[in-house]
Amino acid sequence: MVNILWTIFIACGVIYAIITNNVDVVNNTIMESAKTSLDMIIQIFPVLALWMGLMNIAEKSKLLDKFSKFISPLLTKLFPEIPKGDKSLSYIASNIIANVFGLGSAATPFGLKAMQCLQKINKKKDTASRSMITFLIINTSGVTLVPTTIISLRMMYKSVNPTSILLACIIGTSCSTIGGIFVDKIFTKWYHH
Repeated sequence: MVNILWTIFIACGVIYAIITNNVDVVNNTIMESAKTSLDMIIQIFPVLALWMGLMNIAEKSKLLDKFSKFISPLLTKLFPEIPKGDKSLSYIASNIIANVFGLGSAATPFGLKAMQCLQKINKKKDTASRSMITFLIINTSGVTLVPTTIISLRMMYKSVNPTSILLACIIGTSCSTIGGIFVDKIFTKWYHH
């Protein structure tokens, strides 16, 4: 559906440019957008590569498993249906860590693996389990304490203080995560009663 909407928007813009004799504006915008996209990739790639490399090292060195054990009391409260020691808990922990450092692209593989593991222990295969829904809410709420991608973009656009957004990000993501978990728990109690 989104692809159809974007196609309609682009087609309308091009048709309007032809009717108003502004085709050169469309061409210039396309060229500028391509250059900006390439600049973004060049600026953001080193930061993402560094953090993804660190996450890979942490995974291979079992540091993520240790962190998973450290936060397992919290995870067992949030996900009571998941059996203790299940691999999905370490994938959930890894996903949360990657999101905390603003690495959505690094968090995605862990999130997908967590969902696969959660599906294996799901009794109703055609319906999302409570744990799947809770994990999706936490993941969507964006638990980000260090928004590396945003900081990289601010550096790219020559921000005077690219890290000045840290406090706002911490407050915003904390509120969205706590709010999401709160609503999830209310619906869980309402649904089960």
